Amino acid sequence: MKIPSSIWTLLIGIGLTLVSLWYGQNHGLLPTAASDEAVLVDGLFNTMMTVSAGIFLIVEGVLIYCAIKYRRRAGDNEDGPPIEGNVPLEILWTAIPAIIVIGISVYSFEVYNDIGGFDPHAAHEAPVMQDSMAMPGSAIAATLNDTPPSDTPNLNQQKSDEAMSDPATAAVRNADQIPQKREAPGVGIVSPSIGASPEKAGKPPELQVNVTGLQYAWIFTYPDTGVTTGELHVPIGREVKINMTANDVIHAFWVPEFRMKQDAIPGRQSELRFTPKTEGDYALICAELCGPYHGAMRTQVIVEKPEAFEKWMQEQLTASNDSLKEAIAVRAASPLGEGGSSTIALNPATASPDEFLAPYTKDMGINSEMLHQIHK
Repeated sequence: MKIPSSIWTLLIGIGLTLVSLWYGQNHGLLPTAASDEAVLVDGLFNTMMTVSAGIFLIVEGVLIYCAIKYRRRAGDNEDGPPIEGNVPLEILWTAIPAIIVIGISVYSFEVYNDIGGFDPHAAHEAPVMQDSMAMPGSAIAATLNDTPPSDTPNLNQQKSDEAMSDPATAAVRNADQIPQKREAPGVGIVSPSIGASPEKAGKPPELQVNVTGLQYAWIFTYPDTGVTTGELHVPIGREVKINMTANDVIHAFWVPEFRMKQDAIPGRQSELRFTPKTEGDYALICAELCGPYHGAMRTQVIVEKPEAFEKWMQEQLTASNDSLKEAIAVRAASPLGEGGSSTIALNPATASPDEFLAPYTKDMGINSEMLHQIHK
């Protein structure tokens, strides 16, 4: 019995759909989804992979079928039949891609909004003005580097001052040497920002970390604790707000497992929010070419249970206190006067660099004279 072509078309369509759906969910191309935002991004990526797999199978299947069925037969030297076009078919293959692109665009917009890409509070801080809509692109770009004086508050400066009010952050940033750029007049916020998701809008983050990028390292400070580390520790299930900037050139904060990437720019205060959900150690990579040793600018993000995070924080606080006590107790000055009396540096902030570093470098075979020469 000959099976009608309509039945074949239906069976092939069902098969292609099932294969596409399976591959879209089982492609294995993405690393672990370690944040709540990663789940949303993965949903979009999987949808695109499903659609792409279906289109690929249809196009390649038709090509292979036609190459075999309509191949030139032995002894056939005639020309093929002239085909001038098929309007319904042309409308179909134009409409279907248009619908797919529009659908993915709407889905992408929703995902970006859900992860905080369209922060309503940031939008209200510096709304887009009517005159900026008529500005050519070159004029807008110029305002980002050379903004004229203005009476409006410098939001970057305010955010920088807030971060610098934390002593640990102030110790690693050079905000006093880099002017904080103003927002471009009339075009809204230009500092990169992925804020709170719509359901968390207006709520303070559960953990805030100040991040400073410099060639070729990341430095993390936890405000109001005095803790400074070279690796980022965050607890599971708590929303984390990253306030970041750079001391020298543009860097990019990228954790593939979080599906989040944000630029750290000198003179601008970037923001990134995410909620870790999967325990583990993940690589933090600089994704912006920042110099000859760019490839080595990597560190670790440790996502741990809240109890483990609190334990780690207490260990850091204890270590900081012990280091401070050791610095206070160490001999920090040479004998004075004829009596040979000596003094103790009770405040590390008043000690010279070689005096302060002496207790940490003595085991490395570096004496105070060498440190003094370095800091001359």
